Amino acid sequence: MTWRLRSAATLWAFGVVALSGCTSDTPLAAPTTAGTTPAATDDAPPTLTSTQIIRLPAAAHDAVIPGLLTAPAEVAQATAHRLRRDAPLFGADRRTPIARLPAHDFLAERTVVTAIRAEGPWTLVLTPARSILPSRATAADPAPAQTAAWLPTAFLGAPGRLTDRIEISVSAQTLSIFQEGAATRTFPVGVGTPATPTPTNVTGYLQARYRDPDQGQIEHRIQLSSLHATGADEPYAGDDGGLIGIHFQETATGAVSHGCVRMDEVGISAVDALPLGTLIAVVE
Repeated sequence: MTWRLRSAATLWAFGVVALSGCTSDTPLAAPTTAGTTPAATDDAPPTLTSTQIIRLPAAAHDAVIPGLLTAPAEVAQATAHRLRRDAPLFGADRRTPIARLPAHDFLAERTVVTAIRAEGPWTLVLTPARSILPSRATAADPAPAQTAAWLPTAFLGAPGRLTDRIEISVSAQTLSIFQEGAATRTFPVGVGTPATPTPTNVTGYLQARYRDPDQGQIEHRIQLSSLHATGADEPYAGDDGGLIGIHFQETATGAVSHGCVRMDEVGISAVDALPLGTLIAVVE
């Protein structure tokens, strides 16, 4: 199934209240780390005040942000970061901010960002938001399962190297964990039905994990990806934004879900041990 964020949504709302008062009209360039100075080039990020940043739409899991980029289908390397503060996101022109990435996620925890490319003072990051709903998409302008955006690099905390990656094969109904390019473990999984398919030919990341008693996930944490369903706005109803999760289910094989990936106890425990930010590649 795609995943409903009922219990977590309450925590996210609390986090917004806590953060919304942190505004200032003092102009800010991106914060700098010790011993560095902002690049004095035409490609330097625009200067924004905290008030300007907080007024941008949040690129949250249930948001639709026109102007977000379609993420590359394949990502060779990535690093994981925590945000220093709410960070502005930019589209292809890198001049006009289109959204902000909140410093805290819907669990009121520091947001984990997966960075996939650096260019001078900019970093291309994967985002948890959509750029267009499937119901509004066309053959010429399809709804991507994963989006990306440019972010001023200095808003990112210290990088964490990601040595593991997940690869899900929908046709084989397997999830493999790769380390340094070699598959170390492979588990059987349940995937989406033909009517509510798991998106393929896309790479996202593990953005959060939590338990939700309302949905029977008490012992094993839900592994929430940044990926979204592309066949329907809300395959599982609710208001989760069509998120694709990896979660425990007793029936964990076959084409049985609303798009999420189901795993048995051994498999979900292995995924739970991976760091947030870990890349998730879904292939046919």
